[in-house]
Amino acid sequence: MFWSTLPTPIIGLSPMDGVTDHPFRFIQKKYGRPDVVYTEFTSVEGVCHGASRLLTDFLYDESQRPVVAQIYGTTPDFFRQTAVLLCQLGFDGIDINMGCPAKNVAHSGAGAALIKTPKLAQDIIRETKAGVQDYLNGKRARDCADVVEKIWREVEARHQLLPTEYQQPRELPVSVKTRVGYDEKVIDFWIPTLLEMEPAAIAVHGRTLKQQYGGQADWETIGQGAIHTKNTNTLYLGNGDIESRADALHKINTYHLDGALIGRSTFGNPFVFLDNGQPPHVNIFEIALEHAALFEHSYQDDEKYNFLPMRKHLGWYVKSIPYATEIRQEIFRTNNADEVKEIFTKYELI
Repeated sequence: MFWSTLPTPIIGLSPMDGVTDHPFRFIQKKYGRPDVVYTEFTSVEGVCHGASRLLTDFLYDESQRPVVAQIYGTTPDFFRQTAVLLCQLGFDGIDINMGCPAKNVAHSGAGAALIKTPKLAQDIIRETKAGVQDYLNGKRARDCADVVEKIWREVEARHQLLPTEYQQPRELPVSVKTRVGYDEKVIDFWIPTLLEMEPAAIAVHGRTLKQQYGGQADWETIGQGAIHTKNTNTLYLGNGDIESRADALHKINTYHLDGALIGRSTFGNPFVFLDNGQPPHVNIFEIALEHAALFEHSYQDDEKYNFLPMRKHLGWYVKSIPYATEIRQEIFRTNNADEVKEIFTKYELI
């Protein structure tokens, strides 16, 4: 399993909904080289109800390995079936989201709301692992009762494009991304509950669901959770308000963790993973343009394609430079990479 092959301590890219899509991960891996990356979270209910567009969330390329597919939901059997699908797609691992604080997710009982239903959380981990075993025993997406033909045919097509080594059955490790609690911190109950299911890794964001992303991440509580993972085979990672690689290493050492995941500090800044945090001899705006072109290339054939999601990324790239406000105003009206290039050229950024 890939987790044991990573350098120590592990410093990876945190999964973020609406952010860590295929183009973003490609750029982060190419210029920052995080040790591990995750997809955006994807609904197992959606996959098993025939929402084929969700397969877009599972796009990746070989440069991103090791790449972990993150999923969420509340139906254990759907996790089991989706795990088979993800194995066939050639991912390196499967991560279960038990930390999202979004109302539409938590109100359904998924994401961080699973902290309040520990037995269901355990059942979900158990069934996800069972799905991996199903795949090893010969089951494929087409054999799953709730995976429709359009989806399993796309999965089979992508499988055929994988390098030979990834077409062979592999046992994918199952991990969990979570928070320190729901409306209060329950780390001393929650971490042991998860550990009973022996996940390969647990990554903990240092806020409760109630806090959303406000206030400061509580690293003391993250560190308190680390005590429970000692003498286990489960890796323990921290997450929240990490500003740089040096900051990540400091927190890892201070709280005795196996690693950390960096989130919002990566916005417009893939260099955050580098030793000194300084960009190499490359123009960040050339990178932004490369990002825009890859976004366009990756999704333009989708019938619901829109350049709009790319604009926020471009806004992050131009923060804290002269005329940033004016540049953002123009960028937020762009519809393709060529228009972005015109603006960057106009302001002599490239």
